[in-house]
Amino acid sequence: MKLLDCLATAIRALFGNKLRSVLTMLGILIGVAAVISVVSLGRVQEAETQEVFASLGANLIYVMPGASVGGGPMRGAVGSAATLTLEDAEEIERSAPSVAAVAPVVQTMGQVVAGRENAGAMVAGVTPVYQWVNNLSMAQGHFISEYDYKAKSRVVVLGSALAETLFGQLEPTGQDVRIDGRKFRVIGVLESKGSGFGTEDLAAYAPLSTVHATLVAEQVGSQGHSLQAISIQAVSKEKIQSAEYEITNILRQRHRIKEGDEDDFSVINMESISGAMGEMLGVFQIILGAIAGISLLVGGIGIMNIMLVSVTERIREIGLRKAVGAKSRDVLVQFLTEAAILSLCGGVVGLILGWVAVRVIAVIAAEAGFPFTAMIPVDVIVLALGVSIFIGIASGMYPAIRAARLDPIESLRHE
Repeated sequence: MKLLDCLATAIRALFGNKLRSVLTMLGILIGVAAVISVVSLGRVQEAETQEVFASLGANLIYVMPGASVGGGPMRGAVGSAATLTLEDAEEIERSAPSVAAVAPVVQTMGQVVAGRENAGAMVAGVTPVYQWVNNLSMAQGHFISEYDYKAKSRVVVLGSALAETLFGQLEPTGQDVRIDGRKFRVIGVLESKGSGFGTEDLAAYAPLSTVHATLVAEQVGSQGHSLQAISIQAVSKEKIQSAEYEITNILRQRHRIKEGDEDDFSVINMESISGAMGEMLGVFQIILGAIAGISLLVGGIGIMNIMLVSVTERIREIGLRKAVGAKSRDVLVQFLTEAAILSLCGGVVGLILGWVAVRVIAVIAAEAGFPFTAMIPVDVIVLALGVSIFIGIASGMYPAIRAARLDPIESLRHE
């Protein structure tokens, strides 16, 4: 029996029971749509995360106050003690040969007012080198200069989202804003960092000396000017481990931490966080894909069930075909073809629904302020359709074998 004849016969058989065929395809359809949407969104999130970490720089190290909790690269700092100071940052810059640049940061929440518009924002006190260490680009104006830092100038650089909130379509550069009642001149606006972590887009940056002298003056203690973080750029990616070791030794000596006692600070590098995040996203994607794949398994069971019913209903037809010369192999191929077509049709429709779901989620995310490019990787399409066809053939194998083994004489006697 020719393949085209098998296809034509299979299509006629499926169209003869339209409702049953559609209901049978639902399991495969839902499974493929779920797998397509879950895996595609997972790939998008993975790409966004990699882009964010790439923009930060692979050789970036953060030092945070407070002891670390947990293990591995995803450990985090706890506690609110101000254990880092500006003097710590200066000592690291002087004494750590594996460190290229050090950017101390002090942070506070403030109310930023421009005319009739106002917004609560994180105000970061930084040094001029902060722009280079954190790979920030300017959309307008310029970043904080060495003169601004030494003169304690009341100037501020706005994140792109904060500038849009305060000024809309107006030119922010050169305008005045008030931060907690104090007047600052806007000297620049940062380019958007996108939808990754997004904190830079919503922040305001002023000279660290100015912030210490005005907005957080009460945080100056006997140990020096307290900091919320120190951003550090290692000399190279290969020197990250050396830089971490040097930073840890310097801070332990300055903080008089005895051997065996726990650090009162945490050292975290971007490369480790990026790797850990990638592993977490991969595991999460596998789990969601496996859950979605259960629908494919249920769909395969449905196909097997319907094909068994079809064999029972068509026993006389099978007997007649065998009586006029059809071989068992022809009957086997016939039923396998029907199962494969059912599964393939469900897979194609599921692929379309999965793509629609991804597009809808992309639109909703864009309206919520987290835009991303909707995409379905080619390998995911091939995998989903290939798995759906395999499940169809595997599910139809037993009914097809059962049909092929029917005795033609007994089949013709069947009522």
